[in-house]
Amino acid sequence: MAISDDVLVIGGGLAGAMAALAAAERDVRVRLVTYKQSTLRQASGLIDVLGYAPDGDGPLVDPFEALEGLPTGHPYERVGSEAVREALAFFDEVAGDAYVGDHTDANALVPTHGGTVKPTARYPTATAAGLASDNRDALLVGFETLPDFDGPLAASHLAAAGVPFDARGVTLSFPGIERDDAKVTRYAHLLERDEAVSVDDSAATVGARDALAESVDEHLEGEPRVGFPAILGDERADEVRTALGEGLGVDVFEVPMGPPSLPGMRLSDLLYDALEDAGVRVTSGVPVVDYEVDPRGSSDTPADPSAAKTSDDPARGRIDHVVVDRNGAEVPHRADQYVLATGGLVGKGVRSDREGVREPIFDCHVPHPEDRYDWFVDGVFGDQPYARFGLDVDRELRPLETDSRPTFSNLRAAGAVLGGYDFAAEKSGSGVSLATGYVAGRRASTAVIR
Repeated sequence: MAISDDVLVIGGGLAGAMAALAAAERDVRVRLVTYKQSTLRQASGLIDVLGYAPDGDGPLVDPFEALEGLPTGHPYERVGSEAVREALAFFDEVAGDAYVGDHTDANALVPTHGGTVKPTARYPTATAAGLASDNRDALLVGFETLPDFDGPLAASHLAAAGVPFDARGVTLSFPGIERDDAKVTRYAHLLERDEAVSVDDSAATVGARDALAESVDEHLEGEPRVGFPAILGDERADEVRTALGEGLGVDVFEVPMGPPSLPGMRLSDLLYDALEDAGVRVTSGVPVVDYEVDPRGSSDTPADPSAAKTSDDPARGRIDHVVVDRNGAEVPHRADQYVLATGGLVGKGVRSDREGVREPIFDCHVPHPEDRYDWFVDGVFGDQPYARFGLDVDRELRPLETDSRPTFSNLRAAGAVLGGYDFAAEKSGSGVSLATGYVAGRRASTAVIR
């Protein structure tokens, strides 16, 4: 028997979670299915709207000023700047005091583990004391067993970037950890549980938090703030950060790291807790492997009257149900509306081979040059065409065919599966996921109610 819901979201990243949460606000039955662990666990945890314009101009002070001039087909152009604001406000409600940045339209400049500064619209409270716009001097602390963050190197890069403060870096041994293959969660749990660790090669032990604070205190030279790699706890990270700050008498902040990312894991936990509270049914570890079209025909869903103009042409069809592989058994999942949020080329939501570029679940059209040599340009840092590969959508976020007709009347797409933008160059990936996920979820639930 088919499992039935009103809205089915396919994909468990930021776009999928936002789509499910937005749809669930309308008192409809929502299910989210995801094959792999959320990609949020590999993300920085920062919410970037637009750091650089498509022409490379930036870093942008006010991302909303640039949204109005984006080219036709860019995901932000599809949903409109007001929807971006609404999505951010919705995220702020979900995140609560875990994130800051809603006091201004301006981007904040957040130092990263490489010593660069990243323009971002929302950032974890744990990073707030480390903003590059703050003119207070900072000590950056790295650890011998954590090569992903080099404190002295990051400090020198910040100085070269022209930040308005003096940054100094040190490299210390981490109390209680001697191996350089320890997972970041091991550092976090050691501090979170305040485990007893040995000091000075003696039999004496002390709590990990005090041991770390004492080690860092020896290197302070009056700096009012200290930055650590983002390893300061998991479920009780605020408690760890507060304890270290009190022990050192300074403001403590975290520097976002590359994957695996504890800030990303915290964001994932935050969103999935919100999904549970909203009554969204989450089915994980199951891939969607097929679909069936409604044999009764298209039965096009009317466009949302509050949305901008959409495609005039009727859709080619309507999805009746998708097929999920559950441990070898094919289980049909039926819904009235569907949201595709499976990621782009990196997340395998868009796939390429010698035959071309395609979307693997619904075989939606992905615009791309026929000649594979036109997919890229020489130079690693060139403007690569493949970076913009993804689905072309109308203003209802319905994937379009080559003739600009929607593929299915009841399918919308959100996040990195969309084309028309280069999220890495623009520093816009999480913002696009947030905005398009929110819009796709809202319009899917509106279509159900109608």
